Amino acid sequence: MLARLTQLEAVCTAAGHLAKAVEEAFPRHPDAEIMLSLPGFRVQLAARILAEIGDNRPRFVDAHGLKAYASLSPVTRASGKKSSITGRWVRNDRLNHAGYLWACASLRASAGAIAHQRQRRREHGDWHLVAQRNLVNRMIGKLCHCLHYRKLFDEHTAFPPTWLPPLDGIAT
Repeated sequence: MLARLTQLEAVCTAAGHLAKAVEEAFPRHPDAEIMLSLPGFRVQLAARILAEIGDNRPRFVDAHGLKAYASLSPVTRASGKKSSITGRWVRNDRLNHAGYLWACASLRASAGAIAHQRQRRREHGDWHLVAQRNLVNRMIGKLCHCLHYRKLFDEHTAFPPTWLPPLDGIAT
């Protein structure tokens, strides 16, 4: 038991050193400012997602490729009059998991993300995980857009206000 405790202590110490190294190195990355502008990203989570998607920008031509890599987009198979839509079996589990962590964190940091998730759940009757997957899907798209165009995240552009009916029932 003492040997196991010694091993556990060594692992915890190594994890602490790794976290400190990430905290020091990530802000110097060229994409760090863009990634940290997205809601819910802190240094550790942003570094984890960047490590999974990599620095090779042509690797994913558009957001659809990255969403497929993270297993966020479904597979559609059609033959004749029959078609089926299923989930992906082959995926990057680490990126998928980091995406769900990002969705939870973005719900605490973005009013637009909260409104999007509530709207999806209310209007479509989605279960919590389905609505969360939809939010991750949308946020991955926003990340790809920001990285591709080298722009910081803007809450009002990403989540425009929903249409409100005119006051007093008067059409304008």
